[in-house]
This record gives sequence, structure tokens and C-alpha cells, in this order.
Amino acid sequence: MLIHLIADYGVNDLAFNEVVHKLLILDQSLLVYPLSVPPFSTIATGFCIGQLALDFCPGSCIYSNTAPRKDDANGRSHNAGEFFVYAELDNGMQILTVNSGYSLSFVKNNIKKLHRVSVSNHGSQFRSRDNFPQAVVGILQGNQDFIGEQIDPATIPDIPKSRVAWIDGYGNIKTTIRQSEVKLQPGQEIQIDLNTTKHIAKYAGGAFEVHEGDLALAPGSSGGDDRFLEIFLRGGNARRLFHKARVEQHIGLRPYAYACVPEESIIKVNAKNSPQSTLPDDDDEDDDN
Repeated sequence: MLIHLIADYGVNDLAFNEVVHKLLILDQSLLVYPLSVPPFSTIATGFCIGQLALDFCPGSCIYSNTAPRKDDANGRSHNAGEFFVYAELDNGMQILTVNSGYSLSFVKNNIKKLHRVSVSNHGSQFRSRDNFPQAVVGILQGNQDFIGEQIDPATIPDIPKSRVAWIDGYGNIKTTIRQSEVKLQPGQEIQIDLNTTKHIAKYAGGAFEVHEGDLALAPGSSGGDDRFLEIFLRGGNARRLFHKARVEQHIGLRPYAYACVPEESIIKVNAKNSPQSTLPDDDDEDDDN
């Protein structure tokens, strides 16, 4: 069994090794592939779950832990956190995850079964190592004793509108805006407001349909049949252009009109003469997402 381990531990964090180690103690036949998401980001977590779960590979599953504990702002007795749940999708994919924020939002419409997992949700600051692995391995081995009460998938929030969902290693900004949600024509100029920064982009049918140095808003590589739009700086780095944009930030789109926007906020982007898009930042190594 292949397990995609999605968590906000941080790139090369020892926590990944400890969780993998615990899983292999319980079942040495497992193959575990870790994937780090930004701290506390349930949007990024949900986006990654959606990408991996909706394109089902038989013999694979997802174990996810992003637990910001934002469901209750009061002090947490015994390090209690959000509940651990089991979901089975209509394509057969099994997901074991902390039911936090938007972690299941990107697969909400595909959930066939949703249950609480019968395992302690308190008693450890490191539940994904100390509490959950036994239930994960048990369920994957067919032990139904870990399957608890049923949950209505309608309680899961919808995908949030107009947010940064993910930023890849090239600085391309993947959004939660579906292609079907916009009424734009190829070549149309639009203003993108993100991270207190405004830039003019061209809407394109594909990211590489713009010239080298142009900023594009285009259907990206994520989202299945109704693609998520992506902000793409050809030959450069869109994340740096938007002052190191971060996941979960809101994105504003509006048709571009010189008369409506102060002149000083209009920046025509060209990667060839933009130092932001050609020179790496000293602190970029660990915060691409």
C-alpha cells in the first residue's frame, strides 16, 4: 500500500521521519511518500488531497495531518484537536485526515462515506505520530473497529472563493478560481490584486500562449475537467512578482481600464527587465509555498 502523507510539518522536518517510522513499525510493507504544505494551511492541504485523490491509483491512500486547532480558540485540555476522520470517495480512494478547515473541501462532492475514526484526539501534542498511525494501519488492513460514527459530508465547507491554493516550485500561483467562473476572452487584459500588489495580466487559453516576460492568467494543470486558474509569469516567478504571495491570500480580479486605476499602481510586467523574476531571493529556499 502506498500512503501519501500530507502534513504541515515543514520541508525536511524530523516529524515526517518520526511518523513514517511509526507507520513502518506497524506495517513494514507500506510505501510512504511525504508532502509538506505551509503551516496551518488547510486550503493547501485540501488542494493537495484533491489533486492526489481524484486521480485514483489503486493500492494508494492518503494520510493527512494539518491541525491548526482553530475550531476552538480557548485553551485545549490535554492537547485536544480537531477530530480524525475516514473518508472513502466514489472512485475508491481512502482518506484518513484531521477534519480541519478546508482539508476535505476539494473532494467534498466525491465523498461516498465519511466517519469519525475511533481513536483518541487528545493526550499528545504529536497525535499524528502517537495516536493516529495505529488506526491508519488498522483501517487499511480491514479492521472496522476503528470506523466510528457517520458524519454528513454537507458539514464540510465548500472550496473558498478566489484564494491562493498552492504555489509550485517555479513560483506559479494556483488559485481556487475555476475556469467556468470567469467570463474572459483570450488576450483580454485584467488587473490582479494580490498581497497588496496590483499587476496587469493577459487572460490566455494556456499559460504558454503569452510571450516571454508576460504575466498570464490561464487555466492551469490542476482541477480536473473544470481547471483552476493559474497566475503565471513566463520566464519569471509570479510569486516573487507579487511580493512573495502566500497560500490562502485573497485574489482580486477586475477588467483592466486605465481610467479606473491610479497610474502608479499599473505595472506592465516584463521578466527580462524585472529583477524580482530573474534573481533568486536569499530566503526563498524554504518558503516557496
